[in-house]
This record gives sequence, C-alpha cells and structure tokens, in this order.
Amino acid sequence: MRISQLAAATGIPVATIKYYLREKLLHEGVLTSATQARYDDSHVRRLKLIRALIGTAGLSISATRQVLLGLESPPESGHDLLGIAHHAVTRSAPDDVDLSSAQRLLDRWGWGAETCDRDTQAALVEALRGLSDSGFDAPAALLDRYAAAMRDIAAADVESVPTDSAEAAMRHVVLGTLLMEPVLLAMRRLAQQSASFQRFGGAGS
Repeated sequence: MRISQLAAATGIPVATIKYYLREKLLHEGVLTSATQARYDDSHVRRLKLIRALIGTAGLSISATRQVLLGLESPPESGHDLLGIAHHAVTRSAPDDVDLSSAQRLLDRWGWGAETCDRDTQAALVEALRGLSDSGFDAPAALLDRYAAAMRDIAAADVESVPTDSAEAAMRHVVLGTLLMEPVLLAMRRLAQQSASFQRFGGAGS
C-alpha cells in the first residue's frame, strides 16, 4: 500500500507517519521510486503500537523509541523486561534524594527495598510529599491496604507473563505494564463511584 493508504488504514495523518519515519519509530517501506515507497501490514501494526504508546500510555517520542528498541532486542533476564517499561515512565532520581521514607514502607510491606529500583522509590517519595504538602496525609492503614491490593495486581501481572519466548515475554510485560495503567486508573475510579454509592447513596437519597 502507498503512504496515503497506510494513513487511511490507521487513521494517522500522512504528515505524522512521515514524522515517525524521520524519528525512526516506524521502519522504512520498500522503495518503488526515488520518492515513493510501499508499506504492508507490519507498518499498520507498528503504527497502532506507536499510537498506543504515545496516546494511551502518554510516552514521549524518546521514551517510545526506547520501548520499541527493547521490543526488538529483549534482554535475557525476565526481570529486566520490567525495567524497560518502568524506565519509560519514571524520571531519573537525583543523586541526593532521600529514599528512607519509601524504604521503610517497602520493608513494612515485605517487598524488600533492594529489589526495587531507586527511581521508582524516589517517585513514591515525591508522590507522598505532594500529598503531605497539600495537607493530606495518607493514613498508614490506608497505604497498607493499597499495598496489599497492589501486591495482588502485581502477582497477577507476573504470573501471566508467557515463558515460551523472550519476544513474547517482552511484549507482554512492556505493553501490559504501560497500556494497562490507564485501564487500572479507570477501574479504580469506577470502583470508587460504586463504593461511594453503596456508602452514601445517590443524589437525593
């Protein structure tokens, strides 16, 4: 198919497709002349993936490129697969960040600070500081309930990772991590609405 047909098949404008080609997110088509190329279903699949990573997961172009590179060349260690996904959405922690508050929580939850990367620990510290600065201190009991729920979700995530190939595992972990987070957020909000209705009733009740 020509690039105009590729745009029609994916709903992505030609100008955007050309941008993805320049940014090396999308592989080149087969040249049919000096100025034209033909594309196939692999380009359709890649464009849909790019759109999901940038749109649904909210990744930058740079982070999307790193994820795509990871999908093409997965690491040997299954545990390292998760790092590619987390690195794409987590800012690097400054060298002088104090992680002690996060590490106390990790120890209390039995997660082991040594098994968790410092950037994500720093993200937890920053998030909790934001709560505190706003005047909302999350009670320890509430955080513990959240931790228990997150542990169950994480266990389900890890148990569902395929083990038949590194490529399949990489795709499952990275895309499942990045693209399931909006699903989890929407589910949480819906669950809150249901729980609130059960506790407080609807309007006028």
